[in-house]
Amino acid sequence: MIPSTKTTATYMGHHKHSFVGFLLLLLWSCLNGIGLDLVEGRCWGIEREALLAFKEGLTDPSSRLSSWIGQDCCKWAGVGCDNQTGHVIILNLRNPYAESDDSLVRQKHALGGTIAPSLQYLKYLGYLDMSQNDFGGIQIPNFFGMLHNLEYLNLSFASFGGQIPSTLGNLSSLQYLDVAQYWNDTHVRDLHWLAGLSSLRHLNLGGVNISATRERWIQAINKIPSLLELYLFGCQLADLPLTLPFLNFTSLSTIDMSVNDFNSTLPNWLYNLTKLQQLNLRLSGFNGFGPIHKQPGNLCNLQTLDLSENYFNGKIKYFLGGFKGCSNSSVMWLRLSDNNFVGYLPSSLGELKNLQYFDVSLNNLTGSLPNSLATLRNLQYLDLSLNSFSGSVPESIGNLSSLRMLNLSDNIMNGTIPESFGQLSELIEVKLNSPLELDSTLNSWNGVITEAHLINLTRLEYIFLPVASPSSLVFNITYDWVPPFMLKEIHIENCLVGQFPAWLQSQIEVNYVVLRNARIFDTIPKAWFSRISSQITQLDLSNNKIKGRLPRTMVSQNLFSIDLSSNLFEGPIPFWSTNASFVCLQDNLFSGPIPENIGELMPGLQELVISMNHLQGSIPSSLCKIQYLEILSLESNKLSGELPDCWNQTQGLHALDVANNSISGRIPRSICYSGGLYMLFLSQNNLHGKIPTSLQNCSRLRSLDLGGNKLSGNLPSFIGEIEELYVLLLGSNSLTGRIPHKLCHLRCVHILDLSSNSFSGGIPKCFNNLTMLVIGDRCSMYRRDFYLPFSKFHEHATITTKGTKLDYGTGILEFVNNIDLSGNNLTGRIPEEITKIAALGILNLSMNHLNGSIPDKIGNLRWLESLDLSHNQLSGQIPPSLSNLTFLSYLNLSYNNLTGKIPSGNQLETLNDPFIYEGNPLLCGFPLPVKCPGDSTSTGSLPPNKNHDDDDNRDYDKIWLAVSIIAGFLLGFWGVCGSLAFKKSWRHAFFGYVNQMNEKILLWIALKLARYKRRFEEPNN
Repeated sequence: MIPSTKTTATYMGHHKHSFVGFLLLLLWSCLNGIGLDLVEGRCWGIEREALLAFKEGLTDPSSRLSSWIGQDCCKWAGVGCDNQTGHVIILNLRNPYAESDDSLVRQKHALGGTIAPSLQYLKYLGYLDMSQNDFGGIQIPNFFGMLHNLEYLNLSFASFGGQIPSTLGNLSSLQYLDVAQYWNDTHVRDLHWLAGLSSLRHLNLGGVNISATRERWIQAINKIPSLLELYLFGCQLADLPLTLPFLNFTSLSTIDMSVNDFNSTLPNWLYNLTKLQQLNLRLSGFNGFGPIHKQPGNLCNLQTLDLSENYFNGKIKYFLGGFKGCSNSSVMWLRLSDNNFVGYLPSSLGELKNLQYFDVSLNNLTGSLPNSLATLRNLQYLDLSLNSFSGSVPESIGNLSSLRMLNLSDNIMNGTIPESFGQLSELIEVKLNSPLELDSTLNSWNGVITEAHLINLTRLEYIFLPVASPSSLVFNITYDWVPPFMLKEIHIENCLVGQFPAWLQSQIEVNYVVLRNARIFDTIPKAWFSRISSQITQLDLSNNKIKGRLPRTMVSQNLFSIDLSSNLFEGPIPFWSTNASFVCLQDNLFSGPIPENIGELMPGLQELVISMNHLQGSIPSSLCKIQYLEILSLESNKLSGELPDCWNQTQGLHALDVANNSISGRIPRSICYSGGLYMLFLSQNNLHGKIPTSLQNCSRLRSLDLGGNKLSGNLPSFIGEIEELYVLLLGSNSLTGRIPHKLCHLRCVHILDLSSNSFSGGIPKCFNNLTMLVIGDRCSMYRRDFYLPFSKFHEHATITTKGTKLDYGTGILEFVNNIDLSGNNLTGRIPEEITKIAALGILNLSMNHLNGSIPDKIGNLRWLESLDLSHNQLSGQIPPSLSNLTFLSYLNLSYNNLTGKIPSGNQLETLNDPFIYEGNPLLCGFPLPVKCPGDSTSTGSLPPNKNHDDDDNRDYDKIWLAVSIIAGFLLGFWGVCGSLAFKKSWRHAFFGYVNQMNEKILLWIALKLARYKRRFEEPNN
């Protein structure tokens, strides 16, 4: 947290006031004949008055300094005096709540304001700590350099700003200096003053911008031979000399240069720091190979090494093998995650006997886990996730008797989990896969989990066990078995649990529960559900067959995510008082009305999805009172009444879906009040009236579905001014008038459905201005993401294609390019411009009154899959270019006035249903039984085609076919293999899928062989 900056005027006012007060103090002392060296009680008067003047300039919101009264300042909070002289030698004003996780608590107890110069009169002060306070960006006072007896100075994270004063170099007795800051403005231009700190042992400049010193920073630090600990994290350093003419800080035991931007290999001088025990170079742009293998004997005192989030590469076995040069390696903490290490873990890993923490996640490591892992008896933390480890978990893993955290997720491991897993008695957290929604590579665990796997895990608190293949991992645990552990978080996904066993119901301290697609066929245990509801933070029981009724009332103030979707829950929606931001109850059997006071029960909702149930009644207006509601989906219920006209009370509604209900009345004018609506689905209801002009306020609307209602009147032209609209579905209404030309301004639209209305006039010639349909590129704003992390809301649309209505959802819908103007009263010719909509996939102009001929260049629509021009008054011949539509799989030209011979060749040869051309009595040729003049047969087979021109055309087609095959192969090969070569996550996912399919095929073969074997053996018995 960065506190707010106080103004310079405020600072100067306080400063002047404190200093004048101190001068008056001195004058008063002289006039009253009181010597400045007198001791009153155990406190020197001048030091007491200096502290009071200092206090006057501070802000103290929690009254930490309320004890600063009376004569004896040695008894004041934070003040320490010398027992013999009475001089103030300690001033400890560190925020007492510095370690609190609650930022409001920390802020409440933070001192602020200004620092009065009276502090310089504490001549004997040796210890000054003002860390973790909030001084609003003021500069560290120059007069701190006058406190010559200071040995300890800690000003860290107290929101000081500006330049670090060089006067600190006057503190020759200083041993500990910590000025680390969060403040972005804190900086130094030169560090030459460090040479004056001849006694310094601890230096922390973390967060201070010292980039202006270039390479001189290392020269300045090299002049402090006494230095033991150096912290330069987040100092925006980019310059690092690889060599030094001499090395003066050889006593260093700790170096932290993390979060910088060196873009360099490790410097050679680093290997000569033989006393180094802790080295942190995380996220600093280092590359090349790690340090250990280079001079193995020099860094044997290392206990903590963090090289994570860099660009180190090479084989991991060489890096770890470097520790062999140490007779007794002391390394206890080794973090190499998020680099480019390759290869397999060597058996030499087992020689790091003192290792307690080992993290090599997010590298490119392969192979199986070495058995030598089992010799690391002190290992407490093991993270091997996000690699390409294969094979199974070794049986010897049970020997890791100190292990507390194990993460094997996001690899390509397989096989069963050994029973020796149950010997890890110290285990607290185990993660064998990541949640499936993260779209990561999954280990393919299979087999059976029994009590033996769990019986000794007495300290287990966190278990994450999603599996790739549903039901491949089975929990075969005795129903009434009670485990020895008490879980806090449990994530079981795609496993076969079967029912709510006692071991699950015994977990009454759990606050995170995900039992998704666990094949639970059981009634919800009400006692357990009610017991955990008060403490639970996330609850996901989705995709099971859980039945029963939920408690009528519940209170879950800690809950932020609820997902009970795709089950068999029934009865009314409970009166659930919760601060949850995400609630999904879709695809169940809930009935009755939505609670009228749902807005008061769930005021923190951001997403509410209760679609696909049997809910009845009206939509409660209290939903509008949910201030930050973003997504509301009530689709496919039995809701009735009118939509409430109160949406002006919401501030950020992004998606509203009440499709497939029995909503009546008019579209409320307040629905676009906030202007932030992206998706509006009101289809398949009983709405009537005109499309309201208030919809023009929905300037960000991307998907609008008003189909299947009773809307009337003209289509308002402002629809064409909604620039980001990419789906417009207005079919099956009673709209009239002409199709407005302003629709041609919808450059992002790729689905346009105006079917089954009463539009008249001609088809606008400007449809070739629909940019996305012409060039096929996605709009730059197309996928602006507004979904929540746990979102279950999915965009959907019903589209008529190939003569059938199909439902499309997220992931497919964005690739559908469709224009449907069927079932209207359109007249005139099909405009030639429509053949320029090159990316069009579905075109339906059927059941209108169109006349004239089919455009000759219809073959330019090369991506067209479905074309329906039936039930019009089209005449003339079918253009030969129609045979160029190589993707065409549905064609309907029936009931027109077309004449002549039906074109042949290419894709048209596969469209051999005579119905395609029915109702055109003057058509002839294949596939109709009517022969054309000059044809020798009328059998309905493909007519002969032996002339010279056709031969040339066929040769030409063969050449292009060969070119297309070669180009397609190259494009497909490099599109797939190239992606796998350069995209690690895709490569993991692909080979994980191949591995899963291989297992499935082998299992299928084994089952078939076993079946045939039984059949063969039965007659013999």
